[in-house]
Amino acid sequence: MLVNEDIKLDYSDVLIRPKRSTMSSRGEVNLKRTHRFLWSKRKWTGIPIMSANMDTVGTPAMHKILSKNNLITCPAKHYLQKNSNKFKKGEANICWFGGIDDINRLSKMSSGFIGLDVANGYTIKFVDAVKKLRDKCPNATIAAGNVVTADMTQELILAGADIVKVGIGPGSVCTTRIKTGIGYPQLSAVIECADAAHGLDAHIIADGGCTSSGDIVKAFAGGADFVMIGGILAGHDECEGQIEDGVMKFYGMASESAMSKHGNHNEYRGTEGKTVEVNYRGKADDTVKDILSGIRSACTYVGANKLKTLSKCTTFVRVNNTHNTIFGNE
Repeated sequence: MLVNEDIKLDYSDVLIRPKRSTMSSRGEVNLKRTHRFLWSKRKWTGIPIMSANMDTVGTPAMHKILSKNNLITCPAKHYLQKNSNKFKKGEANICWFGGIDDINRLSKMSSGFIGLDVANGYTIKFVDAVKKLRDKCPNATIAAGNVVTADMTQELILAGADIVKVGIGPGSVCTTRIKTGIGYPQLSAVIECADAAHGLDAHIIADGGCTSSGDIVKAFAGGADFVMIGGILAGHDECEGQIEDGVMKFYGMASESAMSKHGNHNEYRGTEGKTVEVNYRGKADDTVKDILSGIRSACTYVGANKLKTLSKCTTFVRVNNTHNTIFGNE
């Protein structure tokens, strides 16, 4: 047994210190990024925010809104098994995620991004699955996860992943940390995994824990190349589900709701997610505009005229501990 006493941080533990800026308007900020991927050698240009591949938010209707704004949609997993034709063929702003048993299906979806998505990315079986997918799809841009440490980030990259998905337990409808005691504070996970990935010319997705545009800003400031959001997109017209008394249901993919819907029950698996009610929020387009506005505004506070330079302009201030600490780029 070991005890690591180094301070680890979640998004709520920090703020970003403002700095002198020559910018006069948030309209001057360019949020588009161009990424070139290690193994596929492909390039992608857009705003690197992704919808989570969850039942209620990874929908065709959501894709129309996100694609219009140059964001990425990760279709809910059940669309990979059937009805994938509800999403545009050849669309660059789609990332199809599946499990280890979905490799053959994923190999047919390689025009945009494809990925392997499991709760525990630390198993040898999962590493072997990433290698198998890379062998089967040598030219595909492949994402894989989830992990939260630098060593496993590098192992997945060396196995063939272009992008590593980072996050265990931070999501608003995930109960993994409560059920298992396993996890890692999300901002520290992003910082450490991004450092490991960038050293190999690869990329990461910060997956989970963002409850506002400010959290998305902190993820990018910590080095994330992409940020995946779920709960922020829940409750909109474009989501699947009924509106009852001004609320809609939103649930984790390891919840009882998801397991019952998709028949994933077995004798050794319990739930590691929950179902919650979120207020009805109207059209997703308004929320997307609000998110992008918040990120642009943050960039103007630190003098970053491009999203690409945000992390270089960031100084985090630790706020939820006994002594405030400043760290970052001065």
